Amino acid sequence: MATHSLTTSLSSSLLLPQRKLVNSSFIQCCKTQNESIELSTNGKASFPEKSPQKQQLKNLPPRPRRIILVRHGQSQGNVDESVYTRIADPKISLTEKGKAQAEECGKRIREMIEKDEADDWKVYFYVSPYKRTRETLQNLARAFERSRIAGMREEPRLREQDFGNFQDREKMRAEKAIRMLYGRFFFRFPNGESAADVYDRITGFRETLRADIDIGRFQPPGEQSPNMNLVIVSHGLTLRVFLMRWYKWTVEQYEKLHNFGNGGVVVMERGFGGRYSLLMHHTEEELREFGLTDDMLKDQEWQKIARPGELNYDGPMMNSFFTHFEDDDCQ
Repeated sequence: MATHSLTTSLSSSLLLPQRKLVNSSFIQCCKTQNESIELSTNGKASFPEKSPQKQQLKNLPPRPRRIILVRHGQSQGNVDESVYTRIADPKISLTEKGKAQAEECGKRIREMIEKDEADDWKVYFYVSPYKRTRETLQNLARAFERSRIAGMREEPRLREQDFGNFQDREKMRAEKAIRMLYGRFFFRFPNGESAADVYDRITGFRETLRADIDIGRFQPPGEQSPNMNLVIVSHGLTLRVFLMRWYKWTVEQYEKLHNFGNGGVVVMERGFGGRYSLLMHHTEEELREFGLTDDMLKDQEWQKIARPGELNYDGPMMNSFFTHFEDDDCQ
């Protein structure tokens, strides 16, 4: 769909080297950056995902170095909304400019990976079944020879938000105006989906992705490389919802996010403790331009040093949501 685009700088600059600008001194959940607070069993309650057995940890394959989110290149619908009245949304193609954007995106991703100076790196692709995302992947993948591509999977849960089959142009404009009044997350298009509906199916995909990571499904037989890079080629809203679900952002935080441009990229990179943080690659300015707030940036700093299974017990959302903590008696 033709969506509000972020500035051109975001679609290209999101692949710039990271410059640390946020001070992590306010993070209180860990004693040091390398020493995590021991996790409680909460009395008799047991949370295996928070306290895995050491033997299980030894047997887990290495986590991918990055999860790279790519929005499709410019499509016919991005330049002419009337296309949606005569061509089914899943069948809309890229423009020539969109194909060039995808090819350039692939080159930038490869350049980023090669800066790791690892010999055994590979990429594995997940792609929405829509024509414009498949064409994006075909052009993006030109930057990689066969030996560097570990595999690909078409994933229907990564599809675009459903706007209701063939679209009446004037009715769609009216519905989008109503959406702004009702709320971008909960408004459901007639015969279509809301962003909340997309959230539900992305939750299922996230669980599949986590299972794939935990068992190393994308690792070639006999290989256990820590230099695997997962690339998810999808749509603007779907990718923003994916980030919302992964990082547990609130509805209010989601609604302040901006779309990133056609062929734009957001990089989730493995931090020092094994979790994925946007601040491992992106700058604070880039993430603020994307729509991240102070609380979200503080959490990204925590994500840089935390380990899988840990919880941010002193998360910034606690203090900003529960305003009575400001009272002296509640400290």
